[in-house]
Amino acid sequence: MKPIWIVDDDESIRWVLEKALARENLATRSFSNARDAMDALQASTPQVLVSDIRMPGESGLALLQAAKARHPGLPVIIITAFSDLDSAVAAFQGGAFEYLAKPFDVDKAVELIRRAVEESLREGDNEQLTAVTPEILGQAPAMQDVFRAIGRLSQSNVTVLITGESGTGKELVARALHKHSPRASQPFIALNTAAIPKDLLESELFGHERGAFTGAQATRRGRFEQAENGTLFLDEIGDMPFDLQTRLLRVLSDGHFYRVGGHQPLRANVRVIAATHQNLEQRVRDGLFREDLYHRLNVIRLRLPSLRERREDIPLLTRHFLGQSAKQLGVEAKRMTDSAMRFLSGLDLPGNVRQLENLCNWITVMAPGQSVDTNDLPAELTGTQEAAAAVAESVERAVPPRPMLPAPLAGSVEHVSHLVQDAPVNGTHDQQARMNWIGLLEAEAAKMLSSGQKEVMDALGRQFESALIKTALKHTHGRKNDAAIRLGIGRNTITRKIQELGIDGAKDE
Repeated sequence: MKPIWIVDDDESIRWVLEKALARENLATRSFSNARDAMDALQASTPQVLVSDIRMPGESGLALLQAAKARHPGLPVIIITAFSDLDSAVAAFQGGAFEYLAKPFDVDKAVELIRRAVEESLREGDNEQLTAVTPEILGQAPAMQDVFRAIGRLSQSNVTVLITGESGTGKELVARALHKHSPRASQPFIALNTAAIPKDLLESELFGHERGAFTGAQATRRGRFEQAENGTLFLDEIGDMPFDLQTRLLRVLSDGHFYRVGGHQPLRANVRVIAATHQNLEQRVRDGLFREDLYHRLNVIRLRLPSLRERREDIPLLTRHFLGQSAKQLGVEAKRMTDSAMRFLSGLDLPGNVRQLENLCNWITVMAPGQSVDTNDLPAELTGTQEAAAAVAESVERAVPPRPMLPAPLAGSVEHVSHLVQDAPVNGTHDQQARMNWIGLLEAEAAKMLSSGQKEVMDALGRQFESALIKTALKHTHGRKNDAAIRLGIGRNTITRKIQELGIDGAKDE
């Protein structure tokens, strides 16, 4: 059995509980603050967590949210003073297993912890049934915010809109929101609206009656009916055809829908979670997405960070995916050298977590030895690094770069702006430097268009706006009003852009 974790800044309380639990042959592990316990949760799990509510630094509430986000079945007992009792009961209802009010009777505390242990062991018996949702990994502050949000939403049925680049794990988060919700025992139904032809999507969503159209030989239940009492995840919602957006809005508004060819209204008791990698606000402005539907979906918004924003998680994710891939193939897991891990952590990885997972699968199959060095990685990655260095050097010298454009560099207008930032800014040198970044931008646009990528203007525009605003904030030491004046835009505009683009470091004067 795993140890009981005790988290309290009061050494005497830790000592009393340790001794009392030792007499019951229960192992313990103690922490003087919540932050150390949060860090330890990344690598191990207690049988039961006992925590004070008020401590220097992170509070017991923050620890509860972090623990529940990672381990929803973990019993958490909160220690609270009588003055905190009302707020503690209200805040932890449905989250904490129980609370202990100070001063507490030691024997009653041990009895409560024993009950929590029994609950934890029962939960462990069902672990195999609930482990179908893949684990969301991340130690970066941006991911901790996501975990906290999942914890806060654990007892809610509210509609959630998940945004983020492709490959950041939007469906994983949707599954976690379902798994930790009151609907967890009911179906989770996922539908990628961009993967279904327009003519079939309506039937997929709402079902059809027999004879509704050619080939409809039997009545078919749609995804809304399949997800009854559960959760319906609509991925790539930004690609939904405009006329179907109207039908979806009706379901979200009054909870009723009709099958295709049907005349009898059906009631939908379904929680909707939507996701997109697109800028829905821009699509609304362009007339491609209904504004009223956007506001219906955008009740709670979760933005998933790109892997570039959480580089410190790349080693953790790499080890996880290498172990996962090795287990699937029945082989020993490969190990990355320190230099190879540093190299991976420096890559842009435009495909984000999905690209890293695929890379780890490649390494498991193709890398020659158990210890993987930089030169064992795919040639397109190692060649890219050399090309990027050459382009950066050429910009510093203010001479045209070689024509080869590496994917990580060409995929980031923001990165190009950093290269040009330190280039000479006078006369011919200034003109040449500008030609360099414009040439890189044109080449990236050509590459995206030739690959058939959609929404090229939106994708490059977001990167360009982000680069401009970050550079302006750097020059104004984070003062967004000054930055807005320097950029020639309004205060409300820069505030909205900072929120939309997830830019940190801005402050009001």
